[in-house]
Amino acid sequence: MELVHTVLSFVVVLSVIVFIHELGHYLAARLCGVRIEEFSIGFGKEIFGFNDRHGTRWKFSLLPMGGYVKMFGDETEASTPNTEKLEEMSAEDKAVSFHYKSLPRKAVIVTAGPAANFILTIAIFTWSIFTTGLALTEPVIGDIMKGTPAQAAGLHSGDRVLSIDGISVEHFSDIPRLIATNTGTEVLVAIERGKEQMTIPVTPELRQEDDMFGNKITRPLLGFVSQKLTYEEVGFFPAIGEAVTRTWDISVMTFEYLGQLISGKRGANELKGPVGIAQLSGQATEKGFDTVLWFIAMLSANLGLINLFPIPPLDGGHLMYYTLEGLRGRPLAQKFQEWGFRAGFALLLTLMAFVTFNDIKQIVLS
Repeated sequence: MELVHTVLSFVVVLSVIVFIHELGHYLAARLCGVRIEEFSIGFGKEIFGFNDRHGTRWKFSLLPMGGYVKMFGDETEASTPNTEKLEEMSAEDKAVSFHYKSLPRKAVIVTAGPAANFILTIAIFTWSIFTTGLALTEPVIGDIMKGTPAQAAGLHSGDRVLSIDGISVEHFSDIPRLIATNTGTEVLVAIERGKEQMTIPVTPELRQEDDMFGNKITRPLLGFVSQKLTYEEVGFFPAIGEAVTRTWDISVMTFEYLGQLISGKRGANELKGPVGIAQLSGQATEKGFDTVLWFIAMLSANLGLINLFPIPPLDGGHLMYYTLEGLRGRPLAQKFQEWGFRAGFALLLTLMAFVTFNDIKQIVLS
């Protein structure tokens, strides 16, 4: 039953995120006058579906590992062109084919998918902040934990944190955010103690802790807590502003994390693939609706960001081709594009195999 719960949770969570992503492509394409042939959640054999009045087939497919919008003139789900069909098209068909649209319209349609994921994240964060309030605790140090970097560096209870590495600290919640991707390197903590201001170097300690789901993760620790946690009600538009900031912060931290993985500063043990995400989906649904929404928001932002990477057949790969086409004044050679898609697809399969192996290894060792 636990396995069934995990699988169903994964399918529901991923389907919501994929639906929003593909809906972004779909709506932008319709606005640009493109005919849509298929809108699929999942890949492979169709499980069930229906045709709408515009002739689009809406369907759920067997493999719930993504989805696609197949536009008129596409040969595959990755929006590679059907060259033979395109050459034989009438003027009327060309008018509703994605591949005969201008570069700006193509770019808008492709970008709309990741943009929809970011909008979903912002919408969820906005609802959460507007309904529960915003943590506006002052950045004043409360208790200092024994045997921690904060104690060793000489920080005191009552010190007000002004900045970390030159980045201003407005609220206590800014502190863990600013060191979230720290791998044990020294940071400069500017504080105010009474009427005196000083800058103290502190090296966060990497400690293994349980996350909100009970999984082991490594976090940087300074070693102090706030004096008093306070929440304040905020209006709808300030909530949107804060939600946009949080979404931006997630994107920046994701880039920093990936950079640390590539440089070898961080191990791949915390990297999650399909199996790991499925496990987290099951754990999130056990925690309740609010946790599921938070998890969907985080996953949606990451999906939107990753899809913008310049790797065919991701959305970013299409945008890369359009950019090169715009600079050259003519499309790239068809063979070059095909080999690019093959190479990108092979890379994505390799990464998928790696993260899946990593997921299974973590489960076995836990």
